[in-house]
Amino acid sequence: MRILAGLSRYGFEGKVERNAPLLYLGHQPGVKALLTPRENLAWHVAGEASYSDEEIEMALASVGLYGYEDVPSHALSAGQHRRVNLARMYLSQSALWLLDEPFTAIDKTGVSELEALLEGHVERGGAVILSSHQTLAVRREVIALSLIKGMLL
Repeated sequence: MRILAGLSRYGFEGKVERNAPLLYLGHQPGVKALLTPRENLAWHVAGEASYSDEEIEMALASVGLYGYEDVPSHALSAGQHRRVNLARMYLSQSALWLLDEPFTAIDKTGVSELEALLEGHVERGGAVILSSHQTLAVRREVIALSLIKGMLL
């Protein structure tokens, strides 16, 4: 995933070319402990576009962090750290999402909501490349469509 995102060349020869901007969520949540979820999310999406406080709060609420927006991240659980990172998908304008183990430390409800988000992204014309150790409950035609679009990007 890091090679596809252009973040690593370790053990790889050749060139990866892509024309579309992408959203990369690595295996580690990338949450700064001293920042709140609101501050972490605002920092992560700062380069994409200008988002209002309301949009950031909606993204956090969408991943189950309503009421935790201003809690220092060091006080959050591993699953809540993951959710701060996953909230980036609700604000992303990138057509291609590279997701490394996005379901790690997420409960059953969160997994179902994330699967619906991935399906919606593909149905709107986006593509998702992800790694996972669990079986996904997404429609097969969505997976095939994502694979085809992923090859075109």
